[in-house]
Amino acid sequence: MPETTDLTPVVSVIGRSDSGKTLFLEGIIPELKRRGYTVATVKHNVHGFDIDQPGKDSWRYAQAGADKVMISSAGKWAIISQVVGELSLNQIQQLMGEVDIILTEGFSKGSAPKIEVLARDSQKPLFLEQNLIALIAKADVDFGIPCFGPHDFIGVANFLEQHNLIKYRAT
Repeated sequence: MPETTDLTPVVSVIGRSDSGKTLFLEGIIPELKRRGYTVATVKHNVHGFDIDQPGKDSWRYAQAGADKVMISSAGKWAIISQVVGELSLNQIQQLMGEVDIILTEGFSKGSAPKIEVLARDSQKPLFLEQNLIALIAKADVDFGIPCFGPHDFIGVANFLEQHNLIKYRAT
C-alpha cells in the first residue's frame, strides 16, 4: 500500500489492449463521485497525442513556439505544455492539485498500486509481482489477491476506502 504523503493517492488501472480498462473506469468514477470524492483521471498514451486542431489559434501559438498554451471557456479549460520526456507519476500528482484520488489508465511500469483488468478469465495477470493490489475479471480467479467482477464498482470503491487509497473521507 502507498506511503503516507501529502500527495494525492494514485491507482493505475492496467491490462492488455481492449481488456475493458476504459469501461471499468467509466463505471468506478460515478461510484466514487456518488460517495462525495473528487476524482482525476490520466490516460497514458505511449504514442503521443495532439488535442489541438491544426489551423486553430491555440495550435498556431504552439507552432509559433509557445511553451504553454491555455484554452479557456466558461465550462472548462486546458493547458498544453511542451515537455521533454514523459512526466512521472509524482509530477502528475503535483500538477493535478487537490483531488481525492487520481485514477490512471496505463502507467503499468509506474510505482502506483495497480488494478489489472483481465480480458479473459484464462489470462494470467501481467503484473502480479509489481504492486498489483486487485484484479477485475468476469469469473472469480485466484491469484492470491482480491478479485472483483467487471461491474462491482461498489466493491472496488469499498476496497479503495478500506486500504486508504483515497485521500479524504467524504462527509
